[in-house]
Amino acid sequence: MDGAWDIAFVLFQMWLSIVVGLIMLPAMFGMSLGFTDIYIKVLVKILEWATLRIQRGLKEQPTLPSQSANGIIKKDDGSMEEEIGELRRSHPKNLAGADFTLCDAFYFCKKGIENIVEDQVTQRFTSEELASWNLLTRTNNNFRYISVRLTIIWGLGVFIRYFILLPLRITLAVIGLSWLVIGTNLVGLLPSSTVKNWLSDLVHITCYRICARALSATIRYHNKENRPKKGGICVANHTSPIDVVILANDGCYAMVGQVHEGPMGVIQRSMVRSCPHVWFERSENKDRHAVAKRLKDHIADKTKLPILIFPEGTCINNTSVMMFKKGSFEIGGTIYPVAIKYDPQFGDAFWNSAKYNIVSYILRMMTSWAIVCNVWYLPPMTRQDGEDAVHFANRVKSAIAQQASLVNLSWDGGLKREKVKESLKNEQKKNYSRTIKGL
Repeated sequence: MDGAWDIAFVLFQMWLSIVVGLIMLPAMFGMSLGFTDIYIKVLVKILEWATLRIQRGLKEQPTLPSQSANGIIKKDDGSMEEEIGELRRSHPKNLAGADFTLCDAFYFCKKGIENIVEDQVTQRFTSEELASWNLLTRTNNNFRYISVRLTIIWGLGVFIRYFILLPLRITLAVIGLSWLVIGTNLVGLLPSSTVKNWLSDLVHITCYRICARALSATIRYHNKENRPKKGGICVANHTSPIDVVILANDGCYAMVGQVHEGPMGVIQRSMVRSCPHVWFERSENKDRHAVAKRLKDHIADKTKLPILIFPEGTCINNTSVMMFKKGSFEIGGTIYPVAIKYDPQFGDAFWNSAKYNIVSYILRMMTSWAIVCNVWYLPPMTRQDGEDAVHFANRVKSAIAQQASLVNLSWDGGLKREKVKESLKNEQKKNYSRTIKGL
């Protein structure tokens, strides 16, 4: 029995040596030994082979057609004015000068049916459709047997992801979060000084780099000269809770969020001891003025870290950008837009909070092949003279959508949990009123 324990202890020592020596230490210094890059290159070759084998197999046997990534119906891209004008021109009588004609109702009937069949909001909260299967069972709804070799590759992938990568990733995640809690608590004991700020930044960025290794993350940062500066506000599109890990690998931020209980609450309380993160109580979070004041006080101090905010307020499925809440754009200061785009070929980073709790989601991330994404730092933007917060938010959102090749939508992401606001209904009525007056 003692011999078995000795062997287990030796294996444990070897395991920690590999984790610390080959992963943790390089991560702490922002270095990489290249193992992840080699892993990604091999994975790309395997997925390319699998795609070709699947395509050949599909030609040899009938299969059900998969749903198009562009939707099941074709919608017109014209404006309300253009489509209603076309309806009136097609009418046998010349009714262009009338205030209202019965044929206008066909436009709203058509739009209503289109949105019942396939609305622009609901489809943004389901996993992104893939052009080809990436050997993850959960990403292929029409999985069918193709060949013995492909099945063996899939089974080997399951073994590697669950019995090799998963234990390694869990080990790294536990080490990274433990480092964050212990390190921030120790730094928090120091008096306020430049040294304390430097140590706090070191602890935070080291933790996030270790956690990124726990996801086998490969991140490409573009236009680093536009990185957010102190006293500013960084806004980004939101796909996943790991967006924070992705961005904080390349710089430190002050986080904004609601106070939590349990393990998350322990982490929050530890973080705020060493760095001025902005956490709100649930009751205070309902008071917009109180929230705005705390944010204004933060950005007024040019020595504090830039605030990181996701103005969509919810996770979108990596295909679109939805309405930015105007609160982040009312408090003043310089806005630093950041666009994040994940590569779905290696794993689905989207968190469908209505379907999966946070534990299930993290497990799915840690059993994916890898997390690969691009991050673009856009030039800083400020509110123009005479520009209100809503138009400023839309201008920033459009820039992010264009850079990351995402669909720019005006809908509020909160519609996945709430009914359409009366203000949005009234806005459509106003648009129709302006349209018929212009015809």
